[in-house]
Amino acid sequence: MRVPLSWLAEYVDLPGDATPDSVMSELVKVGLEEEGSHGFSVTGPVVVGQVVEFTPEEQSNGKTIRWCQVRVAPAGSKAADGGEEVRGIVCGASNFEVGDKVVVCLPGAVLPGDFAIAARKTYGHISDGMMASARELGLSDDHAGIIRLHELGLDPKVGTDALELLQLNESAAEVNVTPDRGYCFSIRGIAREYSHATGSEFRDPIGNAHPEPVSGFPLTIADQAPIRDRVGSAHFTLRAVRNIDASRPTPPWMIARLKLAGMRSISLVVDITNYVMLELGQPIHAYDLDKLQGGFTVRRAKPGESLRTLDGQERKLHPEDLLICDESGPIGLAGVMGGESTEVSLDTKNVLIEAAHFDPISIARTARRHKLPSEASKRFERGVDPNLGPSAVARVIQLLEVHAHGEADNLGAEHRSSQPEKPIWLPADFAAQHVGVDYTEAEIAETLREIGCVVAQVESGFEVIAPSWRPDLTHKTDLVEEVARITGYDRIPSRIPVAPPGRGLTARQKLRRSILNQLAATGHVEVLNYPFLSEQANRLFADESVETVKLANALQSDSSEMRVSLLPGLLDAAKRNISRGLTDVALVEEGSVFLPANNPAVRDLPSGVALPSPEQLSALNASIPAQPRHLAVVLAGNRVQQQVGVRAAGFDYADAIQAARLAAHAVGAQLTVRQASPKGFHPGRTAELLVSIAGESKSVGYAGELDPQLTAQLDLPRRVAALELDLEVLYAAAPEVTQASFVWTMPAATQDLSLVVPVEVVADELLQTVRDGAGNLLETIRLVDDYRGENIAAGKKSLTFALRFRAADRTLTQAEASDARDGAVKLAAERFGAELRA
Repeated sequence: MRVPLSWLAEYVDLPGDATPDSVMSELVKVGLEEEGSHGFSVTGPVVVGQVVEFTPEEQSNGKTIRWCQVRVAPAGSKAADGGEEVRGIVCGASNFEVGDKVVVCLPGAVLPGDFAIAARKTYGHISDGMMASARELGLSDDHAGIIRLHELGLDPKVGTDALELLQLNESAAEVNVTPDRGYCFSIRGIAREYSHATGSEFRDPIGNAHPEPVSGFPLTIADQAPIRDRVGSAHFTLRAVRNIDASRPTPPWMIARLKLAGMRSISLVVDITNYVMLELGQPIHAYDLDKLQGGFTVRRAKPGESLRTLDGQERKLHPEDLLICDESGPIGLAGVMGGESTEVSLDTKNVLIEAAHFDPISIARTARRHKLPSEASKRFERGVDPNLGPSAVARVIQLLEVHAHGEADNLGAEHRSSQPEKPIWLPADFAAQHVGVDYTEAEIAETLREIGCVVAQVESGFEVIAPSWRPDLTHKTDLVEEVARITGYDRIPSRIPVAPPGRGLTARQKLRRSILNQLAATGHVEVLNYPFLSEQANRLFADESVETVKLANALQSDSSEMRVSLLPGLLDAAKRNISRGLTDVALVEEGSVFLPANNPAVRDLPSGVALPSPEQLSALNASIPAQPRHLAVVLAGNRVQQQVGVRAAGFDYADAIQAARLAAHAVGAQLTVRQASPKGFHPGRTAELLVSIAGESKSVGYAGELDPQLTAQLDLPRRVAALELDLEVLYAAAPEVTQASFVWTMPAATQDLSLVVPVEVVADELLQTVRDGAGNLLETIRLVDDYRGENIAAGKKSLTFALRFRAADRTLTQAEASDARDGAVKLAAERFGAELRA
């Protein structure tokens, strides 16, 4: 929220030397966040000038300029820059006449964009200044011609300071408004907070105008239309203003304030409604009364209805959208944007002013559904004072009477249906117990009354009714927070909290942390990627038969699916790093993938008027996609850097499988591997990873090298290793109790075993056979070589295993180890026709 200081000073006293920074420093004390300061970035001398004469001169390029003589100071006096009273100025605009008073930027002035004005030769003349347009001064986007002050209703003396005249010397403070403080989206709310922070007197702007009774305009509120405040009261105010001159200019002071507040000037009527919205926080809409057909009905949209909004877009309406309708149909999206058919124009003579209070949830859903955020919806979403409508309408009418010469009419309507406010019970000692400050009862009551609450002191506490502009105050803890905020956070003592015993990480959290710590300790870097993918990226590792979760309202149209694999995001991160010179990467990510639920999606969502029923909640929960946790690793570049006497070693499938084994080891599980060729992976360099759960082998994922065609398509190095594990399966395989490894005291006997087998024999299956045949004396077995070449018959390969034998109660002899090895050779020969390599 941007707050022009001169506007703020109308409703709360500011120091004479107040600056945006000093105002923000005070507002920070009451919980608002400072964002920055704003101004017009115009410095003088900028004065009022009068065109004395001009001569049109056509140039060789076909352009016609005017060589003007402009008086910039009263006769017989010097100009603001010390120069002559009449200046020669070259001007490219043609919308002015002799005698017009204009804004002249004299040499030494600086305009927005750090554009310095100086006397310079152009088109054969020395132009001693510049006549400015509204865009050049930063007032608006209008650059059709220079500013003619009489069109703004101004007739100042020549030489008058134009910065002060047009309020270009004003500044504004910007603060960030949290979602629970919607009342601060107004000068009224900020002035109230500044009063709390400094003790300055607050003057409520709703006293500027007084509502009058209205009647005669038909208004119907449909039963299902959620126009209510937090306890169910409904408010809708309409009043007509006749014989306005909508073509009159918006006053310069109002244009300046709107600009500083972040809004552009559009037309007088629209500017006034925006001005009152900024001033009071109540969104206002003006209809061209002569374009309306019959009375108003506030209702939900019907199937198939559409509405062309003020931005010219034809919008297909949703049954939950709340509409303002006349007899012709929808004429506005309630609380979001009006319709084009009843738009106010410069020819409008009669207007109908609307102020209402709409349900925040309904407005928020409509704004997001139509991707139509507006200043009005932003305020309704956070909560608008339900009692403010009549005063806001009266203030708009007051300004229309003054600046558009309108005449207030008693034609209108008002709908109000309220329920008594329910008091909030606040025990007298509750604030001290929760904040740690010994507040007195008088201090608590005074503070709550200061923020607008009605406080009744009863035995052992208070009964408090929150003000209408604070829908966030619904519980005693909210009141305590206000007491702490207003009296000062600096009074709260600093104490180190004591952690309650018996708590800590859950079993799954410990397993997750153990896996990531293990991988980080071995050189992997954890990254986090967005879960949104394009359809093409989501199919890199998923078959066409795999269903995906599609977003109905994606942040980006080209990323409209939820990921079914972590690898596409990791590969994109690897590509980004490699393109920036980080050619050796080992990335890991742990996160959710999203799989469609077995139950159908819920199409008819709860309206937001009442809490969903248990059945609705159950159906919603059942329709939520499954979100299992996965772990993925991508390896590219060199694992070992080239050094003196050491060759570089690149990542390959073995490193991916080893990373998977590290993850399994971290949770106490054992992996077995078998050859596989999943989509996206190299068909000959990929393994399926399995774990044992309750004696049954379960697939936990894949590890290996990616298909070179895929890496080329993604602009990655030819050899990229990767893995992806389903952590849900891996966690299920983790033992409940991890046992410490046995400490051997007897020496081991080692032997190597080379077996020649057909090339189609899977190495892991042969390894398991050797393990089975060697018996209990075999402690470990490891594949160390896969040889295919000279001295090996065609269609054969030689697999070499490193064997370690050990007995717990004695020192093994080589003969015992050899007997165990021979048993392994015999079983391998029976199962695979293996031969001992000479």
